Amino acid sequence: MALRDTEPRGKLKLGVVMDPISAIKVEKDTTFALLLAAQTNGLKLFYMEPKDLVLHKGDLKAYMRPLTVDDDTDNWHQFHNSRKETPDEVSDLDIILMRKDPPFNMDFVYTTQLLEIAEQKGVFVTNKPQAIRDANEKLCATWFPHLCPETLVTKNISDLKNFHGEQRDIIIKPLDGMGGSSIFRVKDKDSNASVIFETMTEQNERFCMAQRFLPEIKNGDKRILMVDGEPIPFSLARVPSQGETRGNLAAGGSGVIQELTENDKRICEEIGGVLRERGLLFVGLDVIGNHLTEINVTSPTCLREIEKGTGLNIAEKVIKAAVKKIRP
Repeated sequence: MALRDTEPRGKLKLGVVMDPISAIKVEKDTTFALLLAAQTNGLKLFYMEPKDLVLHKGDLKAYMRPLTVDDDTDNWHQFHNSRKETPDEVSDLDIILMRKDPPFNMDFVYTTQLLEIAEQKGVFVTNKPQAIRDANEKLCATWFPHLCPETLVTKNISDLKNFHGEQRDIIIKPLDGMGGSSIFRVKDKDSNASVIFETMTEQNERFCMAQRFLPEIKNGDKRILMVDGEPIPFSLARVPSQGETRGNLAAGGSGVIQELTENDKRICEEIGGVLRERGLLFVGLDVIGNHLTEINVTSPTCLREIEKGTGLNIAEKVIKAAVKKIRP
């Protein structure tokens, strides 16, 4: 049975592709905030995980379940039926939020390719599947090299050694990491430099990124949220804990709300149009000092923390921007 046969006429249907909702931390989860805002604004919610998608005879279907959410840390979601024996047509949805967390592996790529089929059938998928594939969260910052610190992307250990020799103090990280995982600071004359380079490149077999260390990290790694190319006027500065160089909240950093500086606004203005053109509706920029370090497009976070600290309803802004794409 098609979803449109069971729903009130005119009521928009929003599907979400995400990690298991039963395991989220409600008070911090951005996807949950988006679902709550969608429900508050009258959209009907349907839940999917990547494993629920099925392509058969050119039609994308999914074992999706009607969902309601509640801002309650003990009982935050309810499904309104058990998993069906047959999947529903994904093309009956109006909007799909692609909110699967990294790692950005081949399963992630396949999920975006499947969602492109829904897109071809008229479903508004955000962020745009092709744009998610094109915009590696580490690499796409290098679309704007003049905004970034000195940066090197390579598999080559000798290139890393030369870059380290030039910059003396660097950060090195994998291209597919998240939450501050596997990020190393390599200082001048660090006796562990060679083994770090060998490990990170898997002996010249794996790409990684090296950037000049920015001492401004002590003031925080700022997460700036962008909605349809426009910045939210406050950032969350993630300040490293004692003895750490990583500000990520997942790595123990603490969050401080800050108004955007003039330089932050300049970065956002320069980047915003490109993000909008590529179909990247909801994006998180990482800025340290005056430098752009990452552009997060797969499943940007920190929305709930910024909302709590400012009273803004950013999630509603995202949902309304998505609805406007199909109902201008």
